[in-house]
Amino acid sequence: MRESRKLDHLKYAMLLPDGPSDNSFNDMELIHNCMPEFNYEDISLNSNLLDLNLHNPIIINAITGGADDVLTINKSLAKVAKATNCAIAVGSQYAGIENELVRSSYEIVREANPEGIVIANLGAYAKVDDAKNAIEMIQANALQIHLNVGQEIIMPEGDRHFANYFANIMSIIKEVDIPVIIKEVGCGIAKEQAEKLITAGAKIFDVGGKGGTNFIAIEARRNENEISNDFLNWGIPTLISALEVKSVLTAEMELIISGGIRKSLDIVKALTIGASAVGIAKPFVEKISNDGVTKTIYWVEELLEDIKKYMLLMGADNLQKLKNKPFVVNGNTGKWLELRGIDLKGFAGR
Repeated sequence: MRESRKLDHLKYAMLLPDGPSDNSFNDMELIHNCMPEFNYEDISLNSNLLDLNLHNPIIINAITGGADDVLTINKSLAKVAKATNCAIAVGSQYAGIENELVRSSYEIVREANPEGIVIANLGAYAKVDDAKNAIEMIQANALQIHLNVGQEIIMPEGDRHFANYFANIMSIIKEVDIPVIIKEVGCGIAKEQAEKLITAGAKIFDVGGKGGTNFIAIEARRNENEISNDFLNWGIPTLISALEVKSVLTAEMELIISGGIRKSLDIVKALTIGASAVGIAKPFVEKISNDGVTKTIYWVEELLEDIKKYMLLMGADNLQKLKNKPFVVNGNTGKWLELRGIDLKGFAGR
């Protein structure tokens, strides 16, 4: 059952469009700097997630694993990660914990990328022993704990018991010796839940906002269920979620932004907000499937060069300086954030 579901998720992630809602990045404007006062070759894309040193801010985010048929895709993604120095996350590893026969679909990521940053992945239902098993399976440098309540309640066989999520997360953060990333899966994180998770010890958040791959739509399509547009549009758009979470983080905490990140300008906007990295999943699988490894590597290299061009246009020769550049938020996003008590003038007047 779980293996078949993994294949369905990958199939419909590729077939279905993003949305129907967008990630709201059109409500954010960057500010041009006509006097950057440094040279293009001086620009650095190095970043950090706590003690993890990233060569660039792109994470090939979690999308698949747990079925023999996806081993080739994960191997190809790992090759791209190795060639481009991107971090890479595997899909939920519970299938590999339950069934040793499919562990190789995860293990191949480390085998093909032995020196890279590889991120393990489990749901918030996982216990400490599960987390340690997932980390050992791929010799992970970090662990994602994903929150996907929206997906679970639409899935007929999905979880209906969420009462222990907070306790599980707190135990895992306490007991594992690598960074733990709290990650949503397409519905975003509000500032109240971020604040609560901080009390559990969380220091890295991947907002996983609305506007990209829609797992509520995927589950509805997979099970041939009619579902209202209200459910399909459920969640917090990526830009809003990012700014909500950012508003409660302290200096020693890290932000990752994902959810409909599809082009270099989206990446630069995310980094300007204050993200240390961005997560991108679906476009990588599409590129691998349609164009192969070599062309996907070229595509990533072009993305990285475009990021540098935008950084030059904003007068930032490294990502830390980019995080301090001003930006303007308007439209419905601006109205939302104003009502939620988030200071937009502070961002505009940096």
